[in-house]
Amino acid sequence: MIKKIIHIVSIALIHLTCSFVQAQTSEIHGIISDDVAPIAFANLYLEGTTLGTSSDEEGKYILKNIPQGKYKLKVTVLGYRDFSKTISTGQNEELNIPIRLVASTEQLEETVVTGTLKSVNRYDSPVPVEVYSPTFLKKNPTASIFEALQNVNGVRPQINCNVCNTGDIHINGLEGPYTLVLIDGMPIVSGLGTVYGLSGIPNSLIEQIEIVKGPASSLYGSEAVGGLINIITKSALEAPDFAADAFLTGWGEYNLDIGAKIDISKKTDLMLGLNYFNYDELIDNNGDNFTDLTLQDRISVFQKWNFQRKENRIFSLAGRFFYEDRWGGELQWTPESRGGDEIYGESIYTSRWEVLGKYQLPVKEKLLLSFSYNDHAQNSVYGNIPYIADQRIGFTQLTWDKKLGSHDVLVGSSLRYNYYDDNTTATVSADEVVIPSLFVQDEISLAKKHSLLLGMRYDYDKRHGNIFTPRTAYRWKIKNNDILRLNAGTGFRVVNLFTEEHAALTGARDVIVTEELEPERSFNLNLNYLKKIYADNGTFAIIDATLFYTNFSNAILPDYDTNPNQIIYDNLNGKSVSQGVSANADLVFPSGFKFSLGATFQDVRQTENGVSQRQILTESYTGTWNFGYNFRNLKLNVDYTGNLYGPMRLPTLGENDPRSDFSPVWSIQNIQFTYKGLTNFEFYGGIKNLLDWTPNRGNPFIIARASDPFDREVVFDGGGNVIPTDDNPNALTFDPSYVYGPNQGIRGFFGLRYRLD
Repeated sequence: MIKKIIHIVSIALIHLTCSFVQAQTSEIHGIISDDVAPIAFANLYLEGTTLGTSSDEEGKYILKNIPQGKYKLKVTVLGYRDFSKTISTGQNEELNIPIRLVASTEQLEETVVTGTLKSVNRYDSPVPVEVYSPTFLKKNPTASIFEALQNVNGVRPQINCNVCNTGDIHINGLEGPYTLVLIDGMPIVSGLGTVYGLSGIPNSLIEQIEIVKGPASSLYGSEAVGGLINIITKSALEAPDFAADAFLTGWGEYNLDIGAKIDISKKTDLMLGLNYFNYDELIDNNGDNFTDLTLQDRISVFQKWNFQRKENRIFSLAGRFFYEDRWGGELQWTPESRGGDEIYGESIYTSRWEVLGKYQLPVKEKLLLSFSYNDHAQNSVYGNIPYIADQRIGFTQLTWDKKLGSHDVLVGSSLRYNYYDDNTTATVSADEVVIPSLFVQDEISLAKKHSLLLGMRYDYDKRHGNIFTPRTAYRWKIKNNDILRLNAGTGFRVVNLFTEEHAALTGARDVIVTEELEPERSFNLNLNYLKKIYADNGTFAIIDATLFYTNFSNAILPDYDTNPNQIIYDNLNGKSVSQGVSANADLVFPSGFKFSLGATFQDVRQTENGVSQRQILTESYTGTWNFGYNFRNLKLNVDYTGNLYGPMRLPTLGENDPRSDFSPVWSIQNIQFTYKGLTNFEFYGGIKNLLDWTPNRGNPFIIARASDPFDREVVFDGGGNVIPTDDNPNALTFDPSYVYGPNQGIRGFFGLRYRLD
């Protein structure tokens, strides 16, 4: 009887205790999301306990029966950075804890291919590769990637002509021809077509842009002597079913991007892209009777086919057609004036098509065949000087990728076909050459935290013989979030002046080539340090700093100083050096505030016959920034972007030229507001060039002798020197090459994006 009573009492006590414990437990709930949408099926748990759950399809979660106490809340999900937060629960509490996750792209988890021709995690790459996503491009929407790169630290789009507004890309102070532009890893853009290769691909079809600063000739050959830009398009799995992006500006510019994905069959899909840009307003705010901005009518059509194969072998084929009609000049110019000597204008018709593809051979070993071909036809006149040119580049490459113990080996062979012809006296007959190449690269895992990359390339050019370009890279993973990289390599470049120097075609100066030009060679050394910082409150930061040094021999630089009426080219009898330091800092706060800061200090100069001087059109320092804040309740993003450039030496026409020999410190700043309150839609607008800065500030004029573009009133002596007159007291000739930034002032813009997945 006593045992029975004890048993009943025990059961009652246990029940009472459980009820009491149950009464003291709490729950937490909320929504897990990023800056755009809820995140489904994220894993959530309390560290050190067995309590956990996951979010549903709407990102909602509930975690019940949490005893009173202090815990560390953890959230993990593929594609996002791990989340951690300390929480305290009391008695019978219901806590609403919204959780914002940061995409792993902010964590340097991107996959990159440009540095080694292999698909590797960016953090594990021995070669520093900078990655920019379509989100970066959206922070300051532009009509081309060429313009968008103005907010990349150490990279500057340089306008080379006040009239036609053509330009090139400078990396660490090096001229545009030293930069190779690729699409999906294929070097289809160089020389004549660099700017055009950076126009016309819809942002919706761009996966990311990869930038390598420093020579990459051991993998990519000529033109990659100073750096390269690789535009990588999306695969079918990542591309939207349909996307459209259209904007207009207060200056009358119109831009339209359309991208679509079409399932042709179960194993074949097609991505289509269309870009159209138009600007046809005559604006002359500086009063020189010349257009401040070139009028343009441009269309580009892009398509990419993806084929599914056994064992996920690669097979893709892409093509693009590009056409542009652009002109700038005196306001009264019409197409009937083209090529005449009464009204000055620079008119360029460009027709370009490209095809590229990749095919993985159906064998056990990883053999990848890549190929590309492009044809660039240009019909242009600069005043009364015609320039008719055709350039064709064919490229094919076979690589073998193999892991052998601690060695990760890449062996390849390539064949490049170059054809160039124009109507200038510098090209007596068409230049046609085939360049075969062999290269090998071995990345060696020395230890858990150390790796060494060794590479060598051999090219044979019948004009210059055998060319060898070695490279090496060392990576030391000091800690999990600290990495040190040391890179050294050589580069080479075969020069064709008339595909690269638009200043040589304006008719304002005579072009003088004093000798048979030898290939340029370069040696580069980079020391890079990268650190990731994770704070307990969810703040995330990246610090990326680089010391760089590049030494050129046989450098070919334009001489504007010896004779103001000439551009003189020869191989530099000395050296040209680009050296400096570059640093980037990116911070992301849980509050929704993000900012990026970048700065580069550089010394780019040439030394010949013991005399050293700064290279023309090269800034001594530059800065970039992007401040962003997400007003989550309003579903509104605000982005403030800008850049700052230090003084650069400018091409004046001698001692009597009243224009400044050096540019001032100048900056272009922009602000944008983006509203994401409607499903599938984004509305954005803002102001570009908030400071209304243009190069004519502080100068009496930008274009010399704009009132006499054919030099009819200029008086010359027997030696070809200009004689001062009452009409021309400073002894100048017509010259539109004094340019270092855009003439476009402040303007508003408004746009709309639509995306359907």
